[in-house]
Amino acid sequence: MDWRLIPLLNVPGKLQMAIDEWLFEQHHLGKHPPALRFYTWVSPTISLGYHQRRWPVFWQDLTWQEMPIDIVRRPTGGRAVLHQGDLTYMVVTSGLRGRRIDSYQRICEFLMAGLRSLGIDLYYGLAGRDYIRNPNCFGTATGADLVLANGAKLIGSAQLRRGDAILQHGSICLEPDAELFTRVFGETIPSVNLAGLKVKFPERETLVETVGEALTNAAATCFGINLVNQPLSDTEWEGILAQRSLEVGFPVGMKNEV
Repeated sequence: MDWRLIPLLNVPGKLQMAIDEWLFEQHHLGKHPPALRFYTWVSPTISLGYHQRRWPVFWQDLTWQEMPIDIVRRPTGGRAVLHQGDLTYMVVTSGLRGRRIDSYQRICEFLMAGLRSLGIDLYYGLAGRDYIRNPNCFGTATGADLVLANGAKLIGSAQLRRGDAILQHGSICLEPDAELFTRVFGETIPSVNLAGLKVKFPERETLVETVGEALTNAAATCFGINLVNQPLSDTEWEGILAQRSLEVGFPVGMKNEV
């Protein structure tokens, strides 16, 4: 089976979410094959889960290195994620049967295999529903998340399902700024810095390139697919930009401090 591989994009968070939503809708309608992509965020951004209704008011005024920190809403569920020093993955596919947790873990196989090829072993989290009381996605790790041997959460994932179609995307911690994380969430980030991979793989120009290549190779093997590298076309960009905006918005009663 051929899947589409969309080259790495570094654009604002609102546009990244619009791309993910558009790819999912097109696949759900039978107009687009399964797809894999990786992306980074042009500036620090907090993404809120689709149903998240509570977050600190002061997040609206946060800055980092003289840049405002944007707030966007994901089309998927879960809690808030700070996107800075991370790599985001996205999978759109269908045909995965069983419980939601089964589909999460089926997709997560390529993440575990790819990081294992870099010498990093990952395990599923064990947290229950208590995560809903914490606005910070990386504050807890459920069975849909991947943690290091010390329990630190390395990858947080979220899903959207419609009929047989699934959108799963998630954040992979690479080089997070600990001070910024503490400012946003009021807690210390777990020890998840993977900067040491630069020493282990000096032939790679960036950590994003190292991890992205390992995960791409793992996806082809784990899913038994052929990945066809194909950038978004001008026509596709027009469709993405024309769809409903995913600006966070602050309707009455939603901007509640926690």
